[in-house]
Amino acid sequence: MKSRTKAELLLLSCTLIWGGTFAVTKTGLEDVSPMLFVAIRFGIATLLFLPFVAGGIRSMTRLTARGGILIGLLLFFGFVTQTIGLQYTSASKSGFITGLLVVFTPMFQIMFSRQLPKAGNVIGVILVTVGLYFLTSPEGSEFNRGDLLTLMCAAFFGLYIVFLDIYTRNGDVKQIAFLQFAVTAGGGIVGAIMFDETLLRPTGDLVWGIAYLVLLATLYTLTVQTRYQKETTPTRAAIIFSVEPVFAAVIAYFALGETIGLSGVLGGGIIVLGLLVSELSDVLFRGRGSAVEPG
Repeated sequence: MKSRTKAELLLLSCTLIWGGTFAVTKTGLEDVSPMLFVAIRFGIATLLFLPFVAGGIRSMTRLTARGGILIGLLLFFGFVTQTIGLQYTSASKSGFITGLLVVFTPMFQIMFSRQLPKAGNVIGVILVTVGLYFLTSPEGSEFNRGDLLTLMCAAFFGLYIVFLDIYTRNGDVKQIAFLQFAVTAGGGIVGAIMFDETLLRPTGDLVWGIAYLVLLATLYTLTVQTRYQKETTPTRAAIIFSVEPVFAAVIAYFALGETIGLSGVLGGGIIVLGLLVSELSDVLFRGRGSAVEPG
């Protein structure tokens, strides 16, 4: 199996896990305030990951430290806007709007990496955008402040993907992953103290939800993403992540009873088509794409 194929399959497994986080987080917010939720999730992840990097912290390079802190801040703002937004919008709709990161990522990639996406990637982005339009326009659903916060989340995650690609090419992958967790946890603690109306009820649902978010949706997925995203391009990674709304909608349907209607089904199909076009771009558009490597 080619290294890029392996990396993209692992990134797809992350997407499936992330698809479940919307329903889990939506349920968890009944028992814990949003900033504290983020602080607990990433605080536990930081402590669990610490033994794997403790020996190398003193020898951390400036590049790794700078990259880890910047990426951690983007991750923090992404998760905070998404988590707070879930208080005002549905889990399935949050998943769909978060998927708009596939639109932001190529824009930021051109701005910061000077790396042009291939023709198949561009067509994939267009198809995914059309699919997301159908998914985010169910009958009777108005654009609310939760949707706006989630749109901001998509922009932060688009930036996150691009800068993760830049810094993991030369920085220490494990140390960058650790710094992401630590910075996000620290931001959550500060935010909880300054802005939260603190709520914490340690129910069984909350405990299981935090376990899912920490072990699978944080430690596994962000470690895999940090390690393997550099094996593909930011745009291809974003296309893979764009399937997350489909997973989110299916899981929200079974877990929370949320429905998306026929337009949602159509949108999900178009998103999958966009993924396939992007993934097969090397075959379909051989010789027609070009890329400018980061300088």
